Amino acid sequence: MISLRTVAIAASLTCLVSTQLASPASAQDGPIGIAFAEAPEQSSGVCTGQSTDKTLACARAKCVEGGAMEQDCLRVKWCYPAGWSADLFVQHREGPHWHEYLCGWDSKEALMAAVAVACDRERRDFLIECSAVRFWDDRGQELEAN
Repeated sequence: MISLRTVAIAASLTCLVSTQLASPASAQDGPIGIAFAEAPEQSSGVCTGQSTDKTLACARAKCVEGGAMEQDCLRVKWCYPAGWSADLFVQHREGPHWHEYLCGWDSKEALMAAVAVACDRERRDFLIECSAVRFWDDRGQELEAN
């Protein structure tokens, strides 16, 4: 006698196999993530992909390609799904500067609102500079900052 559990497993496997056959590229379909790596004062790297480890490794490799040593390229952020993303240049009034990364926003408008909050000089009165220097859309395409 076949148990209900056996039938359920067989049905699940049938659905899985038919889904894979119906869309052979399904392993690469779906949302992507975005990874940021940075070597302070030296270089940075950004990559998109579906694998956390591979995408962060790609971002570190791009950081190294920019002239930094691998050990200096820190994995600073990963968002999945990537959504709309931005790279902010931020500078303290005493001179130090750094980058902050915003990602995972569901629209350009939501991202721009997040940039406005992150760069609000009333809230962060210690900053002399804060601006978005790079943007990526929800497909991982880099857009010009304006």
